[in-house]
Amino acid sequence: MLRLIALLLLLPAVLRAEVYLFDAPSGAVTDELVIYSTLDQRLAEPLIAGFQAENPGIAVRYEDLLTGDINARVTAETDAGGVTADFVFSSGMDLQVKLANDGYARPVRVPQAAGWPRWANWRDTAYAMTFEPAVLVYHKPSFPDGPPLTRIALLDYLTAAGDAMRGRIGTYDIERAAVGYLFLARDQEHFADIWSLVRAMGAANVQQFPTSQQILERVSDGRLTLGYNILGSYAADWARSHPDLGLVLLRDFTVVISRVALVPRAARRPDLGEAFLSFFMSRAGQTILAEKLRLPAVSLEVSGSNSAQAMQAALGPQLRPVAVSPGLLVYLDQAKRQRLITRWHRTLEGR
Repeated sequence: MLRLIALLLLLPAVLRAEVYLFDAPSGAVTDELVIYSTLDQRLAEPLIAGFQAENPGIAVRYEDLLTGDINARVTAETDAGGVTADFVFSSGMDLQVKLANDGYARPVRVPQAAGWPRWANWRDTAYAMTFEPAVLVYHKPSFPDGPPLTRIALLDYLTAAGDAMRGRIGTYDIERAAVGYLFLARDQEHFADIWSLVRAMGAANVQQFPTSQQILERVSDGRLTLGYNILGSYAADWARSHPDLGLVLLRDFTVVISRVALVPRAARRPDLGEAFLSFFMSRAGQTILAEKLRLPAVSLEVSGSNSAQAMQAALGPQLRPVAVSPGLLVYLDQAKRQRLITRWHRTLEGR
């Protein structure tokens, strides 16, 4: 049985978590697994149910936190000499790698690690669990002949459309949406003309939003005709119930990001954290991820359409996955971050 116990204030006005308790299916609790995660509880439930089916004596305490709050809490609890979560799962790739790089995660060599892609495993301390591309979303009725399929084509389209596209393209606000910042930073590395494209979006009065949903709502009902660099897992889920929303993986290259899992060094029950990680990386866990959560699975054992294996077979070198490595830490450098954000704003303004 699932129980929501409260909105828990962890530190005054700083860290907040919604806390959910999943009772042990056996009715006789032998252990409790504690999870900190950015994944919505509704999406987490099938994974927890699958794990508990194999471990009926284990209850789960699930705490839903923001990416920055997870990092702050694991760090603070460890530094205080106490214990922290047994398992951590976050969409903040850079912050998860920072935890591992700074010694807050323990090496975990689960059996599935032997077959895990090299880019998705950093020193057995941080594992990519999902495979989520950036996509171009579009309003289908506005593109009877299909949307632009490359960034150069998108640049040409915006230039030719002129005032007809003013206020009709949307993307993330890179100051408020970490995923938007990461996608732009990777675009800069892969596409020499990215700032020409940004300038064209600025000329079109690009609309900026902090969440995927705000963009998807507006593209699906035609208030926007295009959405650039949108997280593909959310877009695909939205498109299933909104037939006027289309999405494409741009053919010049497609950046792919992941949600990252680790077992903290100061876990109260690291054995339970390792057990959950092992289940999550197993064929059963990754199948639940792909089929029930509709998040593309990393595991090469999963070959359905919603998997890294299927996408790589179809698209090959077009896909540019962001490796789980200390290279991600460059995106946490505040001076570099500010320079990129400043250039973004200036270019949008045509300066």
